[in-house]
Amino acid sequence: MPGQDRISAEIAAAHEDAVKPADHPRRDFAPYRSTVLRHPRLPLVPVGDPEAAERHGPVLGVRSAGAGDADLTRQHTGEPLGERITVTGRVLDRAGRPVRGQLVEVWQANAAGRYAHERDRHPAPLDPNFTGVGRCVTDDEGRYAFTTIRPGAYPWRNHVGAWRPAHIHFSLFGTAFAQRLVTQMYFPGDPLFPYDPILQSVTDPAARERLVAAYDHGLSWPEWSLGYRWDIVLDGPAATLPDPGEDL
Repeated sequence: MPGQDRISAEIAAAHEDAVKPADHPRRDFAPYRSTVLRHPRLPLVPVGDPEAAERHGPVLGVRSAGAGDADLTRQHTGEPLGERITVTGRVLDRAGRPVRGQLVEVWQANAAGRYAHERDRHPAPLDPNFTGVGRCVTDDEGRYAFTTIRPGAYPWRNHVGAWRPAHIHFSLFGTAFAQRLVTQMYFPGDPLFPYDPILQSVTDPAARERLVAAYDHGLSWPEWSLGYRWDIVLDGPAATLPDPGEDL
């Protein structure tokens, strides 16, 4: 398995080879190893029943989103470990209009960089008071808000020495499950950005920057949490980009 120097060289070559910087990540970005194996190679299979995805698509709960679902720090009897943060922003269309009533779901690792998931074998501690899953519905201004814990970085098996920058996964639904957008939000100033082939699969620097939240001191709650702002644009030239693949 190649080390970080080789992956970094491949990322640099991929950026140089792009005819123009791509704002949409390639499905087979070679430095992100698993995309080479799992991106579609054959024509898509027609779906006989277009409503089948609606009946069988995954969701993070069996009921409608409730008021407590957006606070990931209050879902257990005790306090989770880590830096408490507030993440908020607006969901907008290409014309800057608010998208109301949009289901927004998040999932993330805990402060030690581990997911509460059976597939995560990273030898970091689990937090019994943090599951890392939340959801809410946008208001009339298209606004969402979550209270959570800043996730930790974690190793993954893309290459020797591979570490993912801290991030939160976001999922948004349109009017149907087939319109789902899955993406990732990153934190400003992370030193792992240049080494991450998932983030670097977006070869347009401006598009990469749109995946990074901004620290907003006005959103910080005294004695409680630090605030981050991250707007999500669903389409158009300033759209928030989809996740090129799941890394867990």
